[in-house]
Amino acid sequence: MALSKNLFGISKLALTLSRRLVHNIVDTTKPKEGIFPNGPLDEDLPIKMEANPFEKEKKQCVLCRLNVTPDWKNVRLLSQFQSAYTGRIYGRHITGLCKHKQELVEREILKAQNSGFMPFYMKEPSYLHDPMLFDPDHPFRPHKY
Repeated sequence: MALSKNLFGISKLALTLSRRLVHNIVDTTKPKEGIFPNGPLDEDLPIKMEANPFEKEKKQCVLCRLNVTPDWKNVRLLSQFQSAYTGRIYGRHITGLCKHKQELVEREILKAQNSGFMPFYMKEPSYLHDPMLFDPDHPFRPHKY
C-alpha cells in the first residue's frame, strides 16, 4: 500500500507500509538524465564494453594461420614434421598443430612414404638445412621424453 503524503516538507516521496506496519520512504522521482545516451547516469553500474581488453588472441596452428593444406606430393613441407634421424612423426605437443591438421599431416606423410616420395627412416639430406617451423627440443607442451 502506497500513500502520498507531505512528510517533513518532502512532497515527492511515497510513503509505503510494510507488512510489519513500519513506514518506509521510497523515492518515486525519475532519475536525472546523464551523459550516457542509453539511459540515466548511474556511477555504480558497470560500463558495458564491446570487447574484453584482457581476452587473449585465439591460438592457431602454423598451417591454419597460413591457410596451407598438406599434400603428399609436397615432401619438403611434410619432412618438417618428421624426425631427421629416426623418421618418427612428431606429435601435436611438439609441432603445435591443431588436431585436424596433425591427422592430415600424418596421413599425407604415410601416403608419401608408401608412394616412394619420402624415405621411411632418414630425412632427405637436402632438406636438413631448411628453416624449422618449430623446435623439437622445446615443445609447446611438456612431454615425458
